[in-house]
Amino acid sequence: MVVLSAVFLLGTVGNGLVIYFAAFRMKRTVTIVWYLNLAIADFICSSFLPLIVVEFALDDHWPFGAFMCKLYPTIMDMNLYASIFLLTVISMDRCISVLFPVWCRNHRTPKLASFVALGVWILAFVFSLPYFTFIDAKEYNGTVICINSHGDDINEKSRHTGDVMTTFIVGFAIPFILIISCYSIILLRIRRNHMTTSSKPFKVAVAVIISFFVCSFPRHVFSFVLLAASYDPDRDLSYAELFGIGLSSSLIYVNSCVNPFLYFFLGHDFKVKFWTSFQAIFEKVFTEESGQLDSQSRTRSTSDSLIV
Repeated sequence: MVVLSAVFLLGTVGNGLVIYFAAFRMKRTVTIVWYLNLAIADFICSSFLPLIVVEFALDDHWPFGAFMCKLYPTIMDMNLYASIFLLTVISMDRCISVLFPVWCRNHRTPKLASFVALGVWILAFVFSLPYFTFIDAKEYNGTVICINSHGDDINEKSRHTGDVMTTFIVGFAIPFILIISCYSIILLRIRRNHMTTSSKPFKVAVAVIISFFVCSFPRHVFSFVLLAASYDPDRDLSYAELFGIGLSSSLIYVNSCVNPFLYFFLGHDFKVKFWTSFQAIFEKVFTEESGQLDSQSRTRSTSDSLIV
């Protein structure tokens, strides 16, 4: 509860600032489109965490009704899919920029990136639909619990296996292979052609990808552990449920508040825009009107991209 409450505060404030600066204070570029959508996914994920905190505080009792019982895991899963798909798209975009620079100069536009981002959200929604279909609120001895409601034991095991395999393949394995392949191609091309390019976009993208995989991989590990346990009733894996699932779930949520800090410490222009904006606020309060105009002019003339 403490961890999720902290993630809620940091995630909503941090990603809210990223959304504000990326959407309203910076020139729209392809890179801005990618990280704006990533921040939206993290912001939505963080925003739903109070529901889980309340559920824990009430000893797993769900007080928000059947519809929210279906909606919140669907939204959480959709944003997890959207995050990994966006990271994959970022990697592919950087790879294409290195391999086909002429084509990118003519066709790589924010409008095209926005359509791709829309496709990512639609795809993420499709893969998250099973949660809305099978999860429901059931009452046991006066306590309402959100559980899967999909029939007999055979159907339950089959669907559980399908869910775990689909989530791992689509939400981890395939994106991981594509991301590693893209950055391997980029490094080989840069080394072979002795290319010089700014390292900051590369550092930020790699840091974001590493943080996502560090936070998401334990979830898949313990999902397979529990899947194996479901086929062996005699195996005692209570420790995995008590410790592993709690840890891996917390890491997934923690990832939703990490990216704004990576943008701030690794992205020079985002940091400049952030501090300049706060400086402008104080100047408006403590200086004369002429000073306010000068401050606004300086603010508008700062860098126009999130990552330099």
